[in-house]
Amino acid sequence: MQTFICEICGDAYIGEAKPHNCPFCGARMSFIKDGNEANPIVNQQVEVSEVSRKNLLETLDLEIKANAIYLCMANQASTYEIKAMYKRLAKIELEHAVIVTKILKIEMPASGEEACSTEDVENFKKTLELEDHAQKLYVDFAKQAIEQPIKIFFTALTQVEGDHGILIEKYLK
Repeated sequence: MQTFICEICGDAYIGEAKPHNCPFCGARMSFIKDGNEANPIVNQQVEVSEVSRKNLLETLDLEIKANAIYLCMANQASTYEIKAMYKRLAKIELEHAVIVTKILKIEMPASGEEACSTEDVENFKKTLELEDHAQKLYVDFAKQAIEQPIKIFFTALTQVEGDHGILIEKYLK
């Protein structure tokens, strides 16, 4: 057994081999390091520019809303597999929000409820919309960031949201 640490969320994974994606925030394997080599973004002291602060606050709002809508979708799912998948997506989106609060050193804002369809296909289409929007937004935020850790964070989120889109597209086939 070995300890691996995600450089995006800072959470540890214990196993025989490095996971392909962080089980907590969804970051790809390239962001997961041996425990003694990791320097997670959430542990770094980052002086956040006004532009990055604005973008991080927008990210926080988006991720909290995504968490709420995916929980709604989980409750409306027609199969246990779809329910479990949406619950996992909700946890990942919430982890993204937690990372933002750690970077900005702020409290987690309260989340509201979000509405969703009772139909799986409609929820899949909405999920693709949300993930595509987030991915495009995070590409822009990565370009705007002057702080290297923030640039890395948004690059990782771009990849994670893209991976979510690929997952959902498989359900639509």
